[in-house]
Amino acid sequence: MPFPDGTEPPLSQGVRTGPHLFTSGQGPLDSVTGDMPADFAAQALRVLTNVEAVVAAAGGDRHSVVRCTCYLADRAHFADFNHVYRDFFADCSPLPARTTVVVRPAREGVLVEVDAVAVLW
Repeated sequence: MPFPDGTEPPLSQGVRTGPHLFTSGQGPLDSVTGDMPADFAAQALRVLTNVEAVVAAAGGDRHSVVRCTCYLADRAHFADFNHVYRDFFADCSPLPARTTVVVRPAREGVLVEVDAVAVLW
């Protein structure tokens, strides 16, 4: 989906090497409408759903995700993010390894972004 503001980045949504899939950072844009929720929890769920969609396109699912790097725009959202993340991966054992950092996202309005590594057999 093209970015209406001309800021479409030059990247692949995911790159597979052997059984490993490395996703690019997924933001909270709806892939069909381009809409972005304003609410943090809705953004977090959209981001994780977008990660899952990239993994699914390569033949995996959320159980294939072994590592996530999570980027929050505000430390105040950490507890809310943990709740959404825990619910999203509730049926995955073990949970993916994870690093969470607080950063300033490149796109205005983005409160959370996640990239992931998945193993596809």
